[in-house]
Amino acid sequence: MMKTLFLQPPSFDGFDGGAGSRYQAKREIKSFWYPTWLAQPAAMVEGSRLIDAPPARMGMEPILEDVRNRDLVIMHTSTPSFASDVRVAQMIKDANPKVKIGMVGAKVAVQPEESLLNAPPVDFVARNEFDFTIKEMAEGRDWKDVDGISWRDADGKIVHNRDRAMIEDMDSLPFVTEVYKRDLKIEDYFIGYLMHPYISIYTGRGCKSRCTFCLWPQTVGGHHYRTRSPEHVAAEIRLAKQYFPQVKEFFFDDDTFTDDLPRAEAIAKELGKLGVTWSCNAKANVPRKTLEVLKANGLRLLLVGYESGNQQILHNIKKGMRVETAREFTKNCHELGIKIHGTFILGLPGETKETIQETIKFATEINPHTLQVSLAAPYPGTFLHKQATENGWLDEKNAELIDDNGVQIAPLHYPHLSHTEIFQSVEEFYRKFYFRAPKIASIVNEMVRSPQMMKRRLREGVEFFQFLRERRAA
Repeated sequence: MMKTLFLQPPSFDGFDGGAGSRYQAKREIKSFWYPTWLAQPAAMVEGSRLIDAPPARMGMEPILEDVRNRDLVIMHTSTPSFASDVRVAQMIKDANPKVKIGMVGAKVAVQPEESLLNAPPVDFVARNEFDFTIKEMAEGRDWKDVDGISWRDADGKIVHNRDRAMIEDMDSLPFVTEVYKRDLKIEDYFIGYLMHPYISIYTGRGCKSRCTFCLWPQTVGGHHYRTRSPEHVAAEIRLAKQYFPQVKEFFFDDDTFTDDLPRAEAIAKELGKLGVTWSCNAKANVPRKTLEVLKANGLRLLLVGYESGNQQILHNIKKGMRVETAREFTKNCHELGIKIHGTFILGLPGETKETIQETIKFATEINPHTLQVSLAAPYPGTFLHKQATENGWLDEKNAELIDDNGVQIAPLHYPHLSHTEIFQSVEEFYRKFYFRAPKIASIVNEMVRSPQMMKRRLREGVEFFQFLRERRAA
């Protein structure tokens, strides 16, 4: 087995780099997701190590010291971080010219040749679902026999091997918590709407929804929801409880955990026996009966992608959701005591000044506990990217989707709506949602009842206003 390092490279301060989130950019409140997509193959490669540099606040010096004794380095990259990651790869190659460097992630999955042409120090990229691909590379197999890679041969020619079959038996994958225990400090991982410390894992991959903007189902995970058994999930949570007794919440980062309602209920009942608090991604159409089962078995919060309050925009992005269904779902959650972190996207196809105001009004009416407002990001490999290029909505200078400081820009524009108007509407959205008397009273009440929450909200407030200052300077 090759001496292998799995690396989430250093990047912008506060930039989560693509560990597991839909949009890789600085957040309004600093957050770090677990590098689960790297931890999974790391769990399959004996003697490997995982370095997640951004949350560990690690610079290049200890990384370069480590790679001097490595045979193979696997780096996670993304469209926004690619140029920076290539610079890191060159530093690694300079430190150890014999080391082989591979890149994984949605960026190289959909643009393998372009990525290799623009990354001279990188020897290969692993396309699509790469767990067993990387395992075979670490085993030292002949590269021409490894499915799922694009690589440089001895003459520098780029070769594309055949695609790797998707994993169907998800229970065959080892637990990522073993790698978390071995290589990560869980207190480094923080998300504003989750209790701290938290742990995030996947219970399945893929999403049956066809949202035009969503990155992972269109590039790596696919649209078939391939799942672990409830017993397998419960066994990992049981182990994680043993390894990390300080954890206050478990988060299931499946694109849509509620795609399979009977299975979601079955997992909830297993978690209820373990007495854990947990949260997950959900679509805004979960029936009340299922919500009752989930809540009774430890569910605390749902992360819900509402995206827009305008029905035509939801149709345009193939969300498969009706605004009134989302209203009823949210009402049920409020009544059952399930908190919601709602996510919204501004600048999607069909957006106008009027639809932006409609979405802000919708958000204030349904009143999720917290929210996140993002700018529409046309990642390569998504239908939205294809639309944007064909219609001239995306300027080449905005293709990296972030500015030089890692702050998300407004990459799309329309004849009737400019980059600047879309960009500025994010701050307006936040202000109109959070600077309301009832919302302020709710936050203050939460802080008064919990000294820990007071400390946390004050810190988040400082970060939020710093975020707004940075956006204005962009």
